[in-house]
Amino acid sequence: MVNDKSELILNLNKLHTTDLGRERIKRNLCLDIDDVISWCRKKIEETNSIVIRQGKNWYIDADGCKITVNA
Repeated sequence: MVNDKSELILNLNKLHTTDLGRERIKRNLCLDIDDVISWCRKKIEETNSIVIRQGKNWYIDADGCKITVNA
């Protein structure tokens, strides 16, 4: 059986957002970068990140950042 983190990592290539979503992520996480999707992918892939799947969403806790990914 695939665990929550493995399932999400297997599908990271599908991770995307809208232009408004990109700006919201940058603002909420105080990021000064344009490629927030790559930043989120790296955070999710970190060995110390915690991934929990609840319903249609994955919730990731990585280095004090909370990331929600809609399945």
